[in-house]
Amino acid sequence: MRGKPVFETDDHHRLREQVRAFALAEVAPRVQQMAQRAATGADPADAEVSALIARQGWIGVTIPAQYGGMDAGHLAKTIVVEELARVSGAMGAMAQASQLGTAPILHFGSAEQKQQWLPPIAQGRCLPTIAVTEPDSGSHVLGMQATARRDGGHWVLHGRKSYIGNSHIADLHLVIARTGGREERSRELSAFLVEAGRDGVRLLPHPRTLGLHGFCFGDLALEGCRVPDGNLLGQQGDGLAVAYSSSILYGRPNLAAVALGIHQAIAEETVQFARQRRRYGAPLAELPAIEHRIGLIQHRLITARGAAYQAASMLDRGQACDQELMNAKYYGARAVVDSAREAMEVHGAAALRTGQPVQRLLRDALHLEAPAGTGDIQLHRLAQAALGTPHHQPWSQLLAHLTTPRAA
Repeated sequence: MRGKPVFETDDHHRLREQVRAFALAEVAPRVQQMAQRAATGADPADAEVSALIARQGWIGVTIPAQYGGMDAGHLAKTIVVEELARVSGAMGAMAQASQLGTAPILHFGSAEQKQQWLPPIAQGRCLPTIAVTEPDSGSHVLGMQATARRDGGHWVLHGRKSYIGNSHIADLHLVIARTGGREERSRELSAFLVEAGRDGVRLLPHPRTLGLHGFCFGDLALEGCRVPDGNLLGQQGDGLAVAYSSSILYGRPNLAAVALGIHQAIAEETVQFARQRRRYGAPLAELPAIEHRIGLIQHRLITARGAAYQAASMLDRGQACDQELMNAKYYGARAVVDSAREAMEVHGAAALRTGQPVQRLLRDALHLEAPAGTGDIQLHRLAQAALGTPHHQPWSQLLAHLTTPRAA
């Protein structure tokens, strides 16, 4: 990437250099080890590297300074995730999932809940995550079956949650459960802070995955788990708002950032290969067909970066940008897969032998379509906005007072 992007300040540039140097020195040497562990079916999450990243304070990039966070905003968050994902898609995914679990506390937490949880998250002593998806409901949040019933001064949770980012290393789960009837109404859902070590919280065995080796996104069983009233996040009935706002304001831009980092790595790997490999007495890069493919990769990368940075910058300025956030995730997740396939074709038969980085990049890229709403969900919401039929006021507008950095 040449020069400094138009949205990037000197502080952002310094943060990028810091994260990039750390990722190259501390994460890159462990990428192969993470892949080997995944191949043997060992523990799917690299807890050591995850903890090392958390201790840098980057999970708290959007946490206000009064709680020990960086208070640097969403573009800074994008840069942190992007630079980690450029070296390891798994560690980019780990960082974004932890920040996604932070969002509900920032948006809906009481003063006591913020004081209890935000400082340890900012210091890297607590990794939070969010548990919304279920095996039979997917993106259809209102179709969830997990329940929470009142019992004195406690709530008792039952159900199963799936595809939870950082499932096996998280210290705190933000669980959305049904506190009303079986009707698919928004006010039937509520949000709860559930400590990972509570009785009735059981992690299910993690299956092997296609990519993102070193990152876990497993299933959680809640079996009569009791949490006190003080663990209810927001008000009873706020569950859908917690889930949607977190997904739109954090999940979508976070995944756009992971895609961006992987995309940058694809471009760099492909250019290096094309320069080094020779055909007809000249570098492969000089062949018109190869040059065309590299041009397509660069076109997609520049477009994806512009979409991601614009959306994050608008969020930092408190502007209504739900559409831009959806678009950044939709385009970024699609474009990185297209560029990964392009890179495979540039590598030719060489890409089919194990150990080629381009294989890992393709596998990692394929994981970004489903989380925070599939492409079809993003297009559905974008169409609603174009047709003037959105369900609610943009979350970026409703929560602008909480998304804008204090220094902005």
